Amino acid sequence: MNPTPKASDNKNLLILHLTVFVWGFTGILGALISINAVQMVWYRVLIASISLFVYFMLTKTSIKVTKTQFLKFFFTGSIVAIHWIFFFHAIKVANVSVSLICLSSVTLFIAILEPLMKKQRISKGDIFVGLLIILGIYLIFKFESKYTLGIIFGLSSAVAASLFSTINSTLVQKNNPSIIGFYELSGAFFWITLYRLFDKSLLEETFNLSLADWFYLFVLGTICTALAYVAGVSVMRTLSAFRVALITNLEPVYGIVLAFILFGSKEQMTGGFYLGSLLILAAVFIYPIYKKRKNRS
Repeated sequence: MNPTPKASDNKNLLILHLTVFVWGFTGILGALISINAVQMVWYRVLIASISLFVYFMLTKTSIKVTKTQFLKFFFTGSIVAIHWIFFFHAIKVANVSVSLICLSSVTLFIAILEPLMKKQRISKGDIFVGLLIILGIYLIFKFESKYTLGIIFGLSSAVAASLFSTINSTLVQKNNPSIIGFYELSGAFFWITLYRLFDKSLLEETFNLSLADWFYLFVLGTICTALAYVAGVSVMRTLSAFRVALITNLEPVYGIVLAFILFGSKEQMTGGFYLGSLLILAAVFIYPIYKKRKNRS
């Protein structure tokens, strides 16, 4: 007996919430793992690429692509690598809360980049939402000046995320999202490996990590990257893009709450930070609602 559409929706809704919760947990792992950001992302994409490859083999999914597609995915992987390296470095020099809130500004940068790349006009609504996010970022800078370096890396991470998200929004129209993810992760591994060979850190890699680091890296690469990616894509078959976007915006909320529970005083911030965060999160939640109403009119 096949499940009813409503039951299927409810199941996928639960999967999506769990997936977003897992994404929010990524920042926690970044704080727990003792190695630097470049090493961490190198291990992450290596484990995730292998995990996805095994998944494709078990499900007998073809991963054949054209040379043009391969190059597009592979080079986009370099942007994915930059995004994650900057994100985890922001955690190392600041904390989880700062990094996640800065990452929320992806909405602002997509609102600017997408029209430019697709040669469209930037709407007044996008400008308003953007200004609200900028005000939130200004308040965080003003009241959390000791985390300036972390904020800069966090915002740089958001710029990179908005860039590859905009590119992927075009690529996904004609390609399997899981295949895109596999080649982008493999590309990220390739580019980071090149960088690590250039700075000679890879030549000194001993792989002699603590058991805790290996465990956290395995969770980061499999559950938080490969599995979460496949799950996040699968729910889009029945849930609307609006609902997916709205629930995905809960990622920084989950992450900040988890960080406060696990790290306590280290995540304690000023009132200005929370006011700025509230403005950014409000803008992030308002944006998909505004977009949906705009598309109806």
